[in-house]
Amino acid sequence: MLNFRSILINVPITLIALTGHELAHAWVSSKQGDPTPKMEGRLTLNPLAHLDLYGTILMILTGFGWAKPVAVNPMYYKDRKKGMALTAIAGPIANLIMAFLGILIAVLLLVVGSNFGWSANVVYFIKYIAYIFAFRNLCFMVFNLIPIPPFDGSRVLGLFVPNRVYYNMLQYERYSMLIIIVLSLTGAFDIIIGSGVNVFYNLIVKTVSGIVSLIV
Repeated sequence: MLNFRSILINVPITLIALTGHELAHAWVSSKQGDPTPKMEGRLTLNPLAHLDLYGTILMILTGFGWAKPVAVNPMYYKDRKKGMALTAIAGPIANLIMAFLGILIAVLLLVVGSNFGWSANVVYFIKYIAYIFAFRNLCFMVFNLIPIPPFDGSRVLGLFVPNRVYYNMLQYERYSMLIIIVLSLTGAFDIIIGSGVNVFYNLIVKTVSGIVSLIV
């Protein structure tokens, strides 16, 4: 159960993760000639433009959730299937980049702090914030990469399967919420998301450690 302090930390971190994710979708679609995201007011850092109430609450409470989908028009893309895949993968990539930068900044701060004799409480707080920031972003990334329509993973998968299979898969989008509920109740989400987050988190930590060792 989240306490008041946890809420104060998790809410802004969640807003950053969701906003960065959706803004990336909007930006990549716009770069492919689609004016829809700009017309819908989604090319913005204002989190209120991107929030879905229930998805945000779930993200704060569990670590995975969703935002308001960015409306795009693939008719403007030169290659509709490829364009949809690029637009879809942009969100998870944004979360991965944010998680990486969060850990990198935290490690650099800790290196500086070691030279200035920062207290154990300050060191703990930096580590805690960095972990939560990375965890939220990686949870959101892995959750959205699950190849179930309308999640981003299904659009990316569409790039590697025949058109017939892809469009047949999209017909089952209306059953997505039922699938999500079943996976949640069976604990499958915990296994899938937990495993994915651990893999990427450990990879980020190793990469950051290597970078910092070259700098310091």
